[in-house]
Amino acid sequence: MNVISILGRQPELSLAELEQRFGSANVRVFSDSAATVETDLFDITTLGGVVKGGKIIAELEKADWSRLSRDIVQRYARTFKGEGKLTLGISVYGQDIPAREVQRTGLALKQSLKKQGRSVRLVPNDGPALSTATSHHNKLGLSDNKVELMVVYGPKTVVVAESMGAQNITALAARDQGRPKRDAFVGMLPPKLALMMINLSGIGQKSRGADVVTRPSSDRPTILDPFCGTGVVLQEAALLGFNVYGTDLAEKMVDYSKANLEWLAVKHPIGTVRVEAGDAIEHQWQQPIDAVVAETYLGQPFSAPPAPDKLDKVKRIVEHIVTKFLENLAAQTKPGTPHCLAVPAWRDAQGRFTHLSVIKKLESLGYEWQDLEHVDAKSLVYFREDQVVARQLLILTRK
Repeated sequence: MNVISILGRQPELSLAELEQRFGSANVRVFSDSAATVETDLFDITTLGGVVKGGKIIAELEKADWSRLSRDIVQRYARTFKGEGKLTLGISVYGQDIPAREVQRTGLALKQSLKKQGRSVRLVPNDGPALSTATSHHNKLGLSDNKVELMVVYGPKTVVVAESMGAQNITALAARDQGRPKRDAFVGMLPPKLALMMINLSGIGQKSRGADVVTRPSSDRPTILDPFCGTGVVLQEAALLGFNVYGTDLAEKMVDYSKANLEWLAVKHPIGTVRVEAGDAIEHQWQQPIDAVVAETYLGQPFSAPPAPDKLDKVKRIVEHIVTKFLENLAAQTKPGTPHCLAVPAWRDAQGRFTHLSVIKKLESLGYEWQDLEHVDAKSLVYFREDQVVARQLLILTRK
Protein backbone atom coordinates (compact mmCIF):
# COMPACT_ATOMS: atom_id res chain seq x y z
CA MET A 1 0.00 0.00 0.00
CA ASN A 2 1.24 3.47 -0.87
CA VAL A 3 0.55 6.09 1.80
CA ILE A 4 0.93 9.86 1.72
CA SER A 5 2.14 11.24 5.05
CA ILE A 6 1.66 14.87 6.01
CA LEU A 7 4.75 15.88 7.95
CA GLY A 8 4.67 17.81 11.21
CA ARG A 9 5.93 21.20 12.32
CA GLN A 10 9.57 20.21 11.73
CA PRO A 11 9.38 18.16 8.51
CA GLU A 12 12.99 16.94 8.65
CA LEU A 13 12.29 15.19 11.97
CA SER A 14 9.11 13.61 10.61
CA LEU A 15 10.95 12.44 7.52
CA ALA A 16 13.76 10.93 9.60
CA GLU A 17 11.16 9.12 11.72
CA LEU A 18 9.50 7.61 8.64
CA GLU A 19 12.85 6.50 7.24
CA GLN A 20 13.92 4.86 10.51
CA ARG A 21 10.54 3.20 10.97
CA PHE A 22 9.88 1.92 7.44
CA GLY A 23 13.32 1.93 5.75
CA SER A 24 14.77 4.52 3.38
CA ALA A 25 13.92 2.46 0.29
CA ASN A 26 10.22 2.65 1.16
CA VAL A 27 10.11 6.41 1.74
CA ARG A 28 10.00 9.06 -0.99
CA VAL A 29 10.09 12.80 -0.43
CA PHE A 30 7.02 14.13 -2.23
CA SER A 31 7.07 17.80 -1.24
CA ASP A 32 8.29 20.11 1.51
CA SER A 33 5.43 18.95 3.73
CA ALA A 34 4.70 15.40 2.58
CA ALA A 35 6.31 12.04 1.90
CA THR A 36 5.05 8.77 0.47
CA VAL A 37 5.59 5.46 2.24
CA GLU A 38 5.24 2.00 0.74
CA THR A 39 4.00 -0.17 3.59
CA ASP A 40 1.13 -2.30 4.81
CA LEU A 41 1.94 -1.41 8.43
CA PHE A 42 0.99 2.27 8.52
CA ASP A 43 -0.65 3.24 11.81
CA ILE A 44 -0.61 6.94 12.63
CA THR A 45 -1.03 6.23 16.35
CA THR A 46 2.49 4.75 16.36
CA LEU A 47 4.11 7.86 14.83
CA GLY A 48 5.00 11.05 16.67
CA GLY A 49 5.88 13.37 13.80
CA VAL A 50 3.19 12.67 11.19
CA VAL A 51 -0.06 14.63 11.50
CA LYS A 52 -2.13 12.82 8.84
CA GLY A 53 -1.82 9.81 6.57
CA GLY A 54 -3.85 8.67 3.61
CA LYS A 55 -4.04 5.76 1.19
CA ILE A 56 -3.04 7.02 -2.24
CA ILE A 57 -5.80 6.45 -4.79
CA ALA A 58 -4.20 8.25 -7.73
CA GLU A 59 -1.11 10.21 -8.67
CA LEU A 60 -1.86 12.60 -11.51
CA GLU A 61 -0.07 15.15 -13.63
CA LYS A 62 -0.17 18.57 -12.02
CA ALA A 63 -3.31 20.44 -13.07
CA ASP A 64 -5.24 23.52 -11.96
CA TRP A 65 -7.75 23.16 -9.18
CA SER A 66 -10.85 23.57 -11.36
CA ARG A 67 -9.94 20.49 -13.38
CA LEU A 68 -8.99 18.44 -10.32
CA SER A 69 -12.19 19.53 -8.62
CA ARG A 70 -14.34 18.26 -11.49
CA ASP A 71 -12.45 14.95 -11.52
CA ILE A 72 -12.90 14.52 -7.76
CA VAL A 73 -16.64 15.22 -7.91
CA GLN A 74 -17.15 12.80 -10.83
CA ARG A 75 -15.10 10.03 -9.26
CA TYR A 76 -16.49 10.21 -5.74
CA ALA A 77 -20.08 10.72 -6.81
CA ARG A 78 -19.75 7.11 -7.97
CA THR A 79 -17.50 5.84 -5.16
CA PHE A 80 -19.67 7.23 -2.33
CA LYS A 81 -22.98 6.21 -3.87
CA GLY A 82 -24.88 4.24 -1.26
CA GLU A 83 -26.88 4.51 1.94
CA GLY A 84 -26.25 6.00 5.35
CA LYS A 85 -25.09 9.45 6.35
CA LEU A 86 -21.60 10.43 5.16
CA THR A 87 -19.35 12.91 6.95
CA LEU A 88 -16.99 14.40 4.36
CA GLY A 89 -13.95 16.65 4.54
CA ILE A 90 -11.58 17.84 1.83
CA SER A 91 -8.00 19.03 2.41
CA VAL A 92 -5.54 20.49 -0.06
CA TYR A 93 -1.81 20.63 0.71
CA GLY A 94 1.03 22.29 -1.17
CA GLN A 95 -1.12 24.75 -3.09
CA ASP A 96 -2.73 27.95 -1.86
CA ILE A 97 -6.27 27.15 -2.93
CA PRO A 98 -8.80 29.51 -1.31
CA ALA A 99 -10.89 27.77 1.34
CA ARG A 100 -14.09 28.78 -0.45
CA GLU A 101 -12.93 26.95 -3.60
CA VAL A 102 -12.22 23.76 -1.65
CA GLN A 103 -15.59 24.14 0.06
CA ARG A 104 -17.27 24.62 -3.30
CA THR A 105 -15.88 21.26 -4.45
CA GLY A 106 -17.29 19.63 -1.33
CA LEU A 107 -20.68 21.23 -1.88
CA ALA A 108 -20.77 20.05 -5.51
CA LEU A 109 -20.02 16.49 -4.38
CA LYS A 110 -22.62 16.78 -1.61
CA GLN A 111 -25.29 17.90 -4.07
CA SER A 112 -24.44 15.10 -6.50
CA LEU A 113 -24.75 12.50 -3.75
CA LYS A 114 -27.95 14.09 -2.43
CA LYS A 115 -29.56 13.57 -5.84
CA GLN A 116 -28.70 9.89 -5.46
CA GLY A 117 -30.37 9.76 -2.07
CA ARG A 118 -27.34 9.92 0.20
CA SER A 119 -27.17 12.35 3.10
CA VAL A 120 -23.83 14.18 3.52
CA ARG A 121 -22.48 16.43 6.28
CA LEU A 122 -19.66 18.55 4.88
CA VAL A 123 -16.95 19.61 7.35
CA PRO A 124 -16.30 23.34 6.71
CA ASN A 125 -12.86 24.56 5.67
CA ASP A 126 -11.13 27.49 7.38
CA GLY A 127 -8.19 27.07 5.00
CA PRO A 128 -7.11 24.85 2.12
CA ALA A 129 -6.60 21.94 4.55
CA LEU A 130 -8.60 20.91 7.58
CA SER A 131 -6.60 21.21 10.78
CA THR A 132 -5.36 18.08 12.51
CA ALA A 133 -7.73 18.85 15.39
CA THR A 134 -10.74 19.20 13.07
CA SER A 135 -9.95 15.93 11.29
CA HIS A 136 -9.36 14.13 14.58
CA HIS A 137 -12.46 15.39 16.38
CA ASN A 138 -14.64 14.51 13.39
CA LYS A 139 -13.00 11.05 13.28
CA LEU A 140 -12.28 11.47 9.58
CA GLY A 141 -10.59 8.50 7.98
CA LEU A 142 -11.51 6.09 10.77
CA SER A 143 -14.59 4.51 9.15
CA ASP A 144 -16.28 4.15 5.78
CA ASN A 145 -18.82 6.86 6.57
CA LYS A 146 -16.32 9.46 7.87
CA VAL A 147 -14.07 10.35 4.96
CA GLU A 148 -11.40 12.96 4.31
CA LEU A 149 -10.14 13.39 0.77
CA MET A 150 -6.55 14.63 0.72
CA VAL A 151 -5.18 16.39 -2.35
CA VAL A 152 -1.44 16.89 -2.08
CA TYR A 153 0.51 18.94 -4.65
CA GLY A 154 4.11 18.05 -5.40
CA PRO A 155 6.52 19.78 -7.80
CA LYS A 156 5.31 17.78 -10.82
CA THR A 157 2.39 15.60 -9.74
CA VAL A 158 -0.66 15.66 -7.52
CA VAL A 159 -1.69 12.86 -5.17
CA VAL A 160 -5.30 12.12 -4.33
CA ALA A 161 -5.63 10.06 -1.15
CA GLU A 162 -8.26 8.88 1.28
CA SER A 163 -7.38 9.62 4.90
CA MET A 164 -6.41 6.83 7.30
CA GLY A 165 -6.71 9.14 10.29
CA ALA A 166 -5.12 12.16 11.91
CA GLN A 167 -2.77 12.35 14.88
CA ASN A 168 -4.71 11.37 18.00
CA ILE A 169 -4.17 14.58 19.94
CA THR A 170 -6.77 13.57 22.54
CA ALA A 171 -4.90 10.38 23.49
CA LEU A 172 -1.54 12.19 23.49
CA ALA A 173 -2.91 14.91 25.78
CA ALA A 174 -4.43 12.30 28.10
CA ARG A 175 -1.10 10.48 28.38
CA ASP A 176 0.64 13.77 29.07
CA GLN A 177 -1.77 15.63 31.36
CA GLY A 178 -3.73 12.68 32.75
CA ARG A 179 -0.80 10.84 34.31
CA PRO A 180 -0.97 10.79 38.10
CA LYS A 181 2.63 12.02 38.54
CA ARG A 182 4.15 14.97 36.70
CA ASP A 183 7.04 17.29 37.52
CA ALA A 184 7.58 20.47 35.51
CA PHE A 185 10.89 21.16 37.27
CA VAL A 186 12.65 18.18 35.65
CA GLY A 187 11.24 19.05 32.23
CA MET A 188 8.20 17.85 30.36
CA LEU A 189 9.11 15.57 27.48
CA PRO A 190 6.09 15.59 25.13
CA PRO A 191 4.72 12.07 24.51
CA LYS A 192 4.78 12.62 20.73
CA LEU A 193 8.50 13.49 20.91
CA ALA A 194 9.16 10.39 23.02
CA LEU A 195 7.27 8.33 20.45
CA MET A 196 9.26 9.93 17.65
CA MET A 197 12.54 9.19 19.44
CA ILE A 198 11.66 5.51 19.84
CA ASN A 199 11.01 5.31 16.10
CA LEU A 200 14.14 7.33 15.32
CA SER A 201 16.26 4.76 17.14
CA GLY A 202 15.33 2.23 14.44
CA ILE A 203 14.35 -0.49 16.91
CA GLY A 204 10.90 -0.83 15.33
CA GLN A 205 12.29 -1.60 11.90
CA LYS A 206 15.06 -3.76 13.32
CA SER A 207 12.68 -5.86 15.42
CA ARG A 208 9.68 -5.94 13.05
CA GLY A 209 8.02 -3.53 15.45
CA ALA A 210 4.49 -3.95 14.12
CA ASP A 211 4.26 -7.48 15.51
CA VAL A 212 6.07 -6.85 18.81
CA VAL A 213 2.83 -6.39 20.69
CA THR A 214 1.63 -9.86 19.62
CA ARG A 215 4.66 -11.64 21.07
CA PRO A 216 4.97 -13.02 24.61
CA SER A 217 6.83 -10.65 26.93
CA SER A 218 9.86 -12.95 27.03
CA ASP A 219 10.32 -12.46 23.27
CA ARG A 220 9.95 -8.69 23.13
CA PRO A 221 12.93 -6.31 22.78
CA THR A 222 13.80 -4.20 25.82
CA ILE A 223 14.20 -0.43 25.58
CA LEU A 224 16.35 1.23 28.25
CA ASP A 225 15.91 4.83 29.41
CA PRO A 226 18.74 5.68 31.85
CA PHE A 227 17.22 9.15 32.61
CA CYS A 228 13.62 8.01 32.89
CA GLY A 229 12.24 10.93 34.93
CA THR A 230 8.47 10.55 35.12
CA GLY A 231 8.53 7.72 32.58
CA VAL A 232 7.33 9.32 29.32
CA VAL A 233 9.69 7.30 27.09
CA LEU A 234 8.85 4.16 29.05
CA GLN A 235 5.11 4.64 28.64
CA GLU A 236 5.31 5.25 24.88
CA ALA A 237 7.63 2.28 24.38
CA ALA A 238 5.33 0.06 26.46
CA LEU A 239 2.33 1.09 24.35
CA LEU A 240 4.25 0.07 21.23
CA GLY A 241 4.71 -3.39 22.77
CA PHE A 242 8.31 -3.20 23.97
CA ASN A 243 9.55 -4.31 27.37
CA VAL A 244 10.82 -1.25 29.23
CA TYR A 245 13.64 -0.63 31.68
CA GLY A 246 14.14 2.74 33.34
CA THR A 247 16.61 4.15 35.81
CA ASP A 248 16.96 7.56 37.39
CA LEU A 249 19.25 9.16 39.94
CA ALA A 250 16.31 10.51 41.98
CA GLU A 251 14.22 8.08 44.01
CA LYS A 252 11.30 10.48 43.58
CA MET A 253 11.47 10.05 39.79
CA VAL A 254 11.66 6.28 40.15
CA ASP A 255 8.49 6.38 42.27
CA TYR A 256 6.81 8.69 39.73
CA SER A 257 7.68 6.39 36.81
CA LYS A 258 6.39 3.35 38.66
CA ALA A 259 3.12 5.10 39.51
CA ASN A 260 2.63 6.31 35.94
CA LEU A 261 3.31 2.89 34.45
CA GLU A 262 0.93 1.26 36.93
CA TRP A 263 -1.70 3.79 35.82
CA LEU A 264 -0.98 2.96 32.18
CA ALA A 265 -1.22 -0.80 32.78
CA VAL A 266 -4.78 -0.40 34.08
CA LYS A 267 -5.80 1.10 30.72
CA HIS A 268 -3.57 -0.86 28.32
CA PRO A 269 -1.92 -4.29 28.28
CA ILE A 270 1.86 -3.79 28.49
CA GLY A 271 4.91 -6.05 28.67
CA THR A 272 7.63 -6.34 31.28
CA VAL A 273 8.47 -3.20 33.30
CA ARG A 274 11.59 -2.62 35.38
CA VAL A 275 12.32 0.71 37.08
CA GLU A 276 15.11 1.26 39.60
CA ALA A 277 17.29 3.95 41.09
CA GLY A 278 20.66 4.46 39.45
CA ASP A 279 23.13 7.17 38.48
CA ALA A 280 23.56 7.00 34.70
CA ILE A 281 27.28 7.76 34.89
CA GLU A 282 28.04 4.65 36.96
CA HIS A 283 25.00 2.37 37.14
CA GLN A 284 25.30 -1.27 36.07
CA TRP A 285 22.23 -2.14 34.02
CA GLN A 286 20.81 -5.60 33.69
CA GLN A 287 20.66 -7.29 30.33
CA PRO A 288 19.19 -7.51 27.77
CA ILE A 289 19.38 -3.98 26.39
CA ASP A 290 18.08 -3.98 22.82
CA ALA A 291 17.84 -0.21 22.35
CA VAL A 292 18.50 2.96 24.34
CA VAL A 293 16.12 5.91 24.10
CA ALA A 294 16.50 8.80 26.52
CA GLU A 295 16.41 12.49 27.12
CA THR A 296 19.69 13.05 28.97
CA TYR A 297 20.36 15.83 31.46
CA LEU A 298 19.47 19.15 29.79
CA GLY A 299 20.92 21.44 32.42
CA GLN A 300 19.37 24.53 33.92
CA PRO A 301 16.19 25.79 32.22
CA PHE A 302 16.28 29.31 30.79
CA SER A 303 13.43 31.65 29.90
CA ALA A 304 15.81 33.94 27.98
CA PRO A 305 19.23 33.41 26.39
CA PRO A 306 21.82 33.42 29.20
CA ALA A 307 24.98 35.50 29.33
CA PRO A 308 28.00 33.77 27.72
CA ASP A 309 29.70 33.01 31.02
CA LYS A 310 26.53 31.53 32.48
CA LEU A 311 25.96 29.37 29.39
CA ASP A 312 29.56 28.21 29.48
CA LYS A 313 29.21 27.13 33.11
CA VAL A 314 26.01 25.17 32.44
CA LYS A 315 27.46 23.65 29.30
CA ARG A 316 30.53 22.35 31.18
CA ILE A 317 28.32 20.63 33.77
CA VAL A 318 26.13 18.99 31.13
CA GLU A 319 29.18 18.05 29.08
CA HIS A 320 30.67 16.16 32.02
CA ILE A 321 27.48 14.25 32.82
CA VAL A 322 26.69 13.30 29.21
CA THR A 323 30.28 12.23 28.47
CA LYS A 324 30.54 10.04 31.57
CA PHE A 325 27.12 8.54 30.79
CA LEU A 326 28.13 7.69 27.22
CA GLU A 327 31.32 6.05 28.47
CA ASN A 328 29.42 3.97 31.01
CA LEU A 329 26.74 2.98 28.51
CA ALA A 330 29.22 1.96 25.81
CA ALA A 331 30.83 -0.49 28.20
CA GLN A 332 27.50 -2.27 28.71
CA THR A 333 25.86 -2.39 25.28
CA LYS A 334 26.53 -4.75 22.40
CA PRO A 335 27.74 -3.67 18.95
CA GLY A 336 24.80 -2.75 16.77
CA THR A 337 22.58 -1.57 19.63
CA PRO A 338 20.49 1.36 18.34
CA HIS A 339 20.18 4.61 20.30
CA CYS A 340 18.25 7.86 20.13
CA LEU A 341 19.40 10.36 22.70
CA ALA A 342 18.23 13.92 23.27
CA VAL A 343 20.95 16.28 24.46
CA PRO A 344 20.67 20.05 24.94
CA ALA A 345 21.44 22.68 22.32
CA TRP A 346 21.02 26.30 23.37
CA ARG A 347 19.40 28.91 21.08
CA ASP A 348 20.48 32.51 21.17
CA ALA A 349 18.34 35.54 20.28
CA GLN A 350 19.27 35.15 16.59
CA GLY A 351 18.23 31.49 16.51
CA ARG A 352 21.80 30.13 16.43
CA PHE A 353 22.62 26.99 18.38
CA THR A 354 25.41 26.18 20.82
CA HIS A 355 26.03 22.41 20.80
CA LEU A 356 27.81 20.08 23.18
CA SER A 357 31.44 19.42 22.28
CA VAL A 358 31.09 15.70 23.07
CA ILE A 359 29.11 15.30 19.85
CA LYS A 360 32.40 15.57 17.96
CA LYS A 361 33.90 12.77 20.09
CA LEU A 362 31.18 10.14 19.70
CA GLU A 363 33.29 7.74 17.62
CA SER A 364 36.09 7.73 20.17
CA LEU A 365 33.50 6.88 22.82
CA GLY A 366 32.32 3.82 20.90
CA TYR A 367 29.42 5.13 18.81
CA GLU A 368 28.70 5.88 15.18
CA TRP A 369 25.96 7.88 13.53
CA GLN A 370 23.18 5.92 11.88
CA ASP A 371 23.04 6.83 8.20
CA LEU A 372 19.92 8.57 6.91
CA GLU A 373 19.25 9.06 3.23
CA HIS A 374 16.67 11.82 3.23
CA VAL A 375 17.95 14.18 5.95
CA ASP A 376 21.20 15.08 7.66
CA ALA A 377 21.26 12.92 10.79
CA LYS A 378 23.74 15.27 12.48
CA SER A 379 21.49 18.32 12.39
CA LEU A 380 18.20 17.13 13.89
CA VAL A 381 17.11 19.56 16.59
CA TYR A 382 13.66 19.66 18.18
CA PHE A 383 12.64 23.10 19.43
CA ARG A 384 9.89 25.65 19.66
CA GLU A 385 10.41 29.30 18.81
CA ASP A 386 10.02 30.42 22.43
CA GLN A 387 12.51 27.87 23.80
CA VAL A 388 16.12 28.56 24.72
CA VAL A 389 17.01 24.97 25.58
CA ALA A 390 16.38 22.83 22.51
CA ARG A 391 16.92 19.10 22.11
CA GLN A 392 19.46 17.79 19.63
CA LEU A 393 18.57 14.23 18.67
CA LEU A 394 21.50 11.83 18.32
CA ILE A 395 20.68 8.72 16.28
CA LEU A 396 23.54 6.38 17.05
CA THR A 397 24.63 2.77 16.92
CA ARG A 398 27.07 1.13 19.31
CA LYS A 399 30.22 0.31 17.29
